[in-house]
Amino acid sequence: MGIIAWLILGGLSGWIASMIMNKNASMGIMANIVTGIIGAFIGGVVFNFFGHQKVTGFNFHSVLVSVVGACILLWIIGAINKK
Repeated sequence: MGIIAWLILGGLSGWIASMIMNKNASMGIMANIVTGIIGAFIGGVVFNFFGHQKVTGFNFHSVLVSVVGACILLWIIGAINKK
């Protein structure tokens, strides 16, 4: 995928994850993009660990993987901030 696709996928998945985790009010577009891109990496590692197919391209499966990873990332950040 190109850089534009990474930015779009990161923004979309970070935004969806922030709404799921009730963090949407405190996050801006840059935070959503960064969360989505890092979440895509985390989701890829998690899904690969459980034996799912590799994610390629911009499709529903890649959005699902990155949203799950972004939710995991937001949960970890929330757990660290509570301490």
